Amino acid sequence: MTLPQGKALRVAWGEAITELGETDKRIVVLDGDLGSSTRADIFETAFPERFFQMGIAEQNLLGAAAGMATVGFVPWVSTFACFAVARALDSVRVLIAQPKLPVKIAGGYAGLLAGMTGKTHLIFDDVAIMRAMANMVTVCPADEVETRQAVKAIVDYEGPVYLRLTRPNSPILFDDSYRFELGKLAPVRDGDAATVFSTGIHTTRVYEAAEQLASEGIELKVVHVPTIKPLDEEAVVEAAKATGFVITAEEHTIIGGLGGAIAETLSDRYPVPVKRTGLADGYGESGPNDALLEKYGISVEKTAEAIRGLLASR
Repeated sequence: MTLPQGKALRVAWGEAITELGETDKRIVVLDGDLGSSTRADIFETAFPERFFQMGIAEQNLLGAAAGMATVGFVPWVSTFACFAVARALDSVRVLIAQPKLPVKIAGGYAGLLAGMTGKTHLIFDDVAIMRAMANMVTVCPADEVETRQAVKAIVDYEGPVYLRLTRPNSPILFDDSYRFELGKLAPVRDGDAATVFSTGIHTTRVYEAAEQLASEGIELKVVHVPTIKPLDEEAVVEAAKATGFVITAEEHTIIGGLGGAIAETLSDRYPVPVKRTGLADGYGESGPNDALLEKYGISVEKTAEAIRGLLASR
């Protein structure tokens, strides 16, 4: 089964934050000179008086957002994930996370598919960095439907949040009946061969891979993890118990991200075999999306192949 195509998460974020801005005058957006790419420009057009162009000065960008948070605003920081997470990490940690200020960080162009921007602009260890930081909630939506709902939940949350957003148009996994809940898992498919935990837009690839494997008689239980921190540990344990064999899948290094979070939880609470799939320990490169997905082993076909191999060697 091939899922229908939808909007890019960055577009869904820009539209959602603008819609919320109609009624919530606390919302402001601070941009790092990338608004037309991150789609912060949607908010800028609607509310120029609440849009602040901070230029290519990411540490100052995060610091100014922290200051605004102390006087009652709900600031959204918009820039590429590589800059918000890596370049301005000290500002995030000291000025935002430690005092638990309600600054919301929209990390655009995260993951492998960053539109030919080059390896310096690629980041796929961002979840590992952010989820390890005290007080930092970490959210990775799967599609435009979930992104819109996640934005509303994040605005309502009293504390710092990292929202991982990707560049390309993405398949639609959820229909209008779906309800995002901060800190909760979202089962998307039932099966008994293995439990596959996935996150972000990679869940759409995992779902399509699971549908392919079903034609071979392999029925996978697929569980989407939109909130990696705080992790719904009780639900993780229950999903692992259902099959007794766990696979994690993510468009992120297999070190410290979703795979790490699931392995940590299950090693403490319900030890079962856990196999991690995703991006290897290394850096990315520029290239067409489909070619990169194949080369780095996270296309639908490569995901199905990896899961098939893990089940065969079990």
